[in-house]
Amino acid sequence: MKTQPLSPSLKEIPNPPKNFYVEGILPDFSRPWLAIVGTRKATSEGLRLAKNFAKELAQNNCVIVSGLALGIDSAAHQGALDGGGQTVAVLANGLDNIYPAQNENLAKKILETGGAIVSEYPDGTPSLPHQFLERNRIISGLSIATVVIEAPQKSGALATAGFAASQGREVFVIPGPISHSNYRGSHALIRDGARLVTSPEEVLEDLGLQTKELKNNATLPFGGSDEQKKIIYHIESAGRPLAVDEIIILAKLEPRVVNRELALLTIQSIIKETEKGYTI
Repeated sequence: MKTQPLSPSLKEIPNPPKNFYVEGILPDFSRPWLAIVGTRKATSEGLRLAKNFAKELAQNNCVIVSGLALGIDSAAHQGALDGGGQTVAVLANGLDNIYPAQNENLAKKILETGGAIVSEYPDGTPSLPHQFLERNRIISGLSIATVVIEAPQKSGALATAGFAASQGREVFVIPGPISHSNYRGSHALIRDGARLVTSPEEVLEDLGLQTKELKNNATLPFGGSDEQKKIIYHIESAGRPLAVDEIIILAKLEPRVVNRELALLTIQSIIKETEKGYTI
């Protein structure tokens, strides 16, 4: 276990963690991190959806974040692993004890495949009820968006969605049968303004991310320079608008080069400048 500085996304949230303990390897923060959360008492269909969403999103360069709980969380972590991707589990206790114990093997697989298990609590800290709620703000805070799958009226997933909204992050919800209690909280989120999605492609589209298929088939509409290709790659991979300073760091280019190429790309309408930075 080692302490790590907070990620840029965690620094931005209200009440950021004072400490951030990590076991394993944290994936690149320039990639899009997405949380997938839901009830522990998930249906077989909910588990299937969680796995499929996580698998496809992981195959499209997304890092999957969840809480290592039974049910939807476990399915999301496993789906990311099935997709050959990386996943990060956020615990509500010290990293010296995997909770729940049933997920010890899953935790090992996460670490063996280049993922990480993280916590704000030092070794020896037990998993107390209030810490699960505190943990949820970190799950959403690490992520650019949260996907909710099967959230009953009283659910930790609703708390995670609430934290995401207060942190200025997107909230996506998969709908279900109106008569099923596992979806009452989910449908309430949709009524309150969360985005309804029915496929991983819709999540990627709403976040401005290209699918793997589109990337493989994409051809630049211009004879772009190597510098321009680097800039476009990092803007696409980030899944959010990037400021000039961020592009300079990620692309490892001189400021004058970045400013020049951004201007050219903007003039050609290949990228656009927004209040939050440059995006595709």
